[in-house]
Amino acid sequence: MVNVMTSTTTLRPFRWWDIEVVRRIEEDLFPEDPWSVEMFWSELAEVPHSRYYVVAEVDGEIAGYAGLMTQAGAVVNTVEGWVQNIAVGRAHQGRGIGAVLLEALLEEAERRNCAEVWLEVRTDNDSAQRLYTRYGFEPAGIRRGYYQPGNHDALIMRKALA
Repeated sequence: MVNVMTSTTTLRPFRWWDIEVVRRIEEDLFPEDPWSVEMFWSELAEVPHSRYYVVAEVDGEIAGYAGLMTQAGAVVNTVEGWVQNIAVGRAHQGRGIGAVLLEALLEEAERRNCAEVWLEVRTDNDSAQRLYTRYGFEPAGIRRGYYQPGNHDALIMRKALA
């Protein structure tokens, strides 16, 4: 993977030694239902076969992270992508890093010949929903009580790729 630069933001592969820093961001942003260390290890174990994970660094500090899963699609001989997560630490929010991370996932989905990309986002996460809508994602359904233990609903969103 080639490193990508946007102003002072550098994207690079998410490695096992990044888990502790990423976990702190995760716990701060999602205190009710953060991913465990084991979940991150499990995801990284599938790179590059069915997963793609990157971290965004600003001046050498991890500012955010994102992951994509690819799998056989519902239509025969197609591939679909699922955004597993996108998160930007509070100190780095509002600088376009989430957009850079989403663009990287969408580019990877295209490289992997995905016909469409799906994601789930909390129904009360307006800023994330605005980002996804800007990139062409459309609402496709609701998963009631998806985020536990807080019993928050998830909005399912879908983007068709050319």
